[in-house]
Amino acid sequence: MPEAVEGRDAVDLLERTRDAVDPGLRAAVDSLPGPLRRVARYHFGWERADGTPDTGAEGKAIRPALVLAAAGALGGGGEPVGAALRAAAAVELVHNFTLLHDDVIDDDPVRRHRPTAWTVFGTADAIITGDALHALALRLLAEDHHPAAAPAAERLGACVIELCAGQQTDCALESRPPDEVSLGECLAMATAKTGALLGCACALGALYAGAGPEETGALDAFGREAGLAFQFIDDLIGIWGDPGRTGKPAGADLAARKKSLPVVAALTSGTDAGAELAELYRGPMTGAAVRLAADAVERAGGRDWAQLQAADRMARAVQELSRAVPDLTAAGDLLALAEFVTRRTH
Repeated sequence: MPEAVEGRDAVDLLERTRDAVDPGLRAAVDSLPGPLRRVARYHFGWERADGTPDTGAEGKAIRPALVLAAAGALGGGGEPVGAALRAAAAVELVHNFTLLHDDVIDDDPVRRHRPTAWTVFGTADAIITGDALHALALRLLAEDHHPAAAPAAERLGACVIELCAGQQTDCALESRPPDEVSLGECLAMATAKTGALLGCACALGALYAGAGPEETGALDAFGREAGLAFQFIDDLIGIWGDPGRTGKPAGADLAARKKSLPVVAALTSGTDAGAELAELYRGPMTGAAVRLAADAVERAGGRDWAQLQAADRMARAVQELSRAVPDLTAAGDLLALAEFVTRRTH
């Protein structure tokens, strides 16, 4: 990672992003009809299930931070960053719409150390609230008079379609036998599910800074590569993460037989451990089976491969960023965020 990151505190940057974006985000959510508002406020961590105020369960705000950091990197900070606040809130709304839906699709009982919205309010209300958050995101941009609002809305809409396609592929892969999934398919799915929105966030920041197509495309590519690095780390955490930090059981992805990137790397490794993993994935994933599967992924090289790939994707991300911001000292916040998501442990 370039020296431009030194002295940058990503955690402080994320906190400042939340402080800047939260007023508009909360105002948008509070404009929802009462029942939808209640589910959304619970999901965002602002309220408990009984409607009383709560704190401490908010997301990290990585995507809105990327919007603002990209606007600052290309626009010199100041006015472009302030103008991009609506876009940052819109990206966060889209991200949370996908989380609400993902939790239902994956039957996840816990997010951010507490019950998921669908387990508290029911599947229908969680899905419908997710739909409402998506509509709110587009409305925020539609109401924005900034010249970048229209191309930003178009780009965000295209991104959501890509996200949906990635999710559909993910579901399709889960239903296929473990030895019939390729790494290429998984990488394409991860790019659509994770890289697309991080790339879109960076591209929206570039648009609000007045960037042209080449710079905007380079920022999108930076976000996509950083997003893939993020996904590699996330998949590792899904197998070996500390439940006390992740808020999910150890080996949760294995218990759900997810065909995550390190798992598919192990399954396609041609090793005895990969064959053991395939056999485990065909049977009941008890606690003992999950532990054996984690060991098989590691012995088949899936863990080491994913860690190397995360580093490689981050290097590619920096190359893409340098196309838009040749002097990387001006992109310190973007680099700090990229480093943060690829060094996280939960």
